[in-house]
This record gives sequence, C-alpha cells and structure tokens, in this order.
Amino acid sequence: GISSPVKLGLAGGAIVVGILVGAFGPRVHMITYTTISANLMLRGLGLSTFLACLGLDAGVHFFETVFRPEGALWIGLGFAITVIPVIIVGFAAIRFMKMDFGTIAGMLCGSMANPMALNYINSTIEGDSPSVAYATVYPLTMFSRLVTAQLLLMLFL
Repeated sequence: GISSPVKLGLAGGAIVVGILVGAFGPRVHMITYTTISANLMLRGLGLSTFLACLGLDAGVHFFETVFRPEGALWIGLGFAITVIPVIIVGFAAIRFMKMDFGTIAGMLCGSMANPMALNYINSTIEGDSPSVAYATVYPLTMFSRLVTAQLLLMLFL
C-alpha cells in the first residue's frame, strides 16, 4: 500500500459527489433537473466568484514576481507548458480523430480547467458540444491532477 493517504481535498469531494449523483441519481429517482435560467445564473455567479477570488489571491505578489530576474523564466515556462500541449492535442483531435471545432475547444477548456474560455466559446459557437466536451473531460482531469500531484510529492519528498 501507500504509506501516506491520498486526499482529494474540498474540490475533489464535490467532483466525486457530482459524478455519483449524475450517474446514480436517475436510478434512485433523485431529481437533478435544473431550469435553463437557473443553470445560466449559477454558471455566471460561479464564474464571477471564481475570477474575483483568483484575482484577489494572485494580485498581491504578481508584479514583484514578474519583474524579478527569474520572473521571465517562470513566464516562459508557463507559456510553454500551456501552449505546447494544446497545440499537440488540438492537432491530433482535428487530424486523427476528425472532431469538430466546438468539441475540441470544449475538450481543451476542460483539460485545462478554464471556465472563462468555455464561457467565450459557448457565446460564439452554436449548440452544446463545447459544454458537453468540457463536462466530459473536466472531472477526469481534476481527479488525475489531484492524485498525480500527491503521488509525485510522496515519491520525491
């Protein structure tokens, strides 16, 4: 076994519960339907709250980190880590999997946990394919990130 426990944290627990309710809710006659207006309102409220908290948390030390000598290195590495996988996966999805643009965009947003980009994509592309792809990929991505980070810490620390 593993000597240290693997913890999902607060967000991981909500994701697991959401997956279980989505999978088993209809079987136990649990009503999980939400009206479109309530769904859009909660989505907008959640996105606004997330962005506000992210800005408040990151804004304190942002400029002092960026303008240090190693700040350019961090920006370059962050750019490479963000852009290179997106280009590779996007190319493979178009070339080999023959997916449409909306599905690919939603899948990439879900893999990067980027609800801001999904909001933009939903406003520019007709249909639900970006949201469906996002909802399909996001739980697995978050779960694998949480578990992988903890396993790396246990193996190398």
